[in-house]
Amino acid sequence: MPQPKTTPRPYKIPQSVLVVIHTAALDVLLLRRADIEAEFWQSVTGSKDRADEPLLETAVREVREETGLDATAPGCQLSDWNLENVYDIYPRWRARYAPGVTRNVEHVFGLRVPAGAAVHLSPREHTDYVWLPWRAAADRCYSYTNAEACLLLPRFAPGAAP
Repeated sequence: MPQPKTTPRPYKIPQSVLVVIHTAALDVLLLRRADIEAEFWQSVTGSKDRADEPLLETAVREVREETGLDATAPGCQLSDWNLENVYDIYPRWRARYAPGVTRNVEHVFGLRVPAGAAVHLSPREHTDYVWLPWRAAADRCYSYTNAEACLLLPRFAPGAAP
């Protein structure tokens, strides 16, 4: 029996967001990735769906897809930290990008949510979550850019007092 034809997945766009989700007390939400064997903990991350997608829209979409949280809901405050990280894409994931693409530009956002916000993981992407104080969250992050963002949280979080 012939197999149905599938449309090839478009290449990922090498522009992404990193969204540090936190409470007013600076507890940070970390997610454990489902596609990696190691203890790979991270904040919400994700690439633009299309080249003209505004970064703010990417951040709102990725937060909703990965955690079920609505970044635009009352009590939530999404802020663009106006920081960019440029890094080499891990070789294991380069096939997701167009040939020759080896670097990604990551835009950093913070999202303050009410304490006790209900998290609903996308099981395809993450297997567990934890809320940790910002310094402990930085220690747990696999990615150095994510760890650095957690350490910058007191500087960028609206009304924060570490």
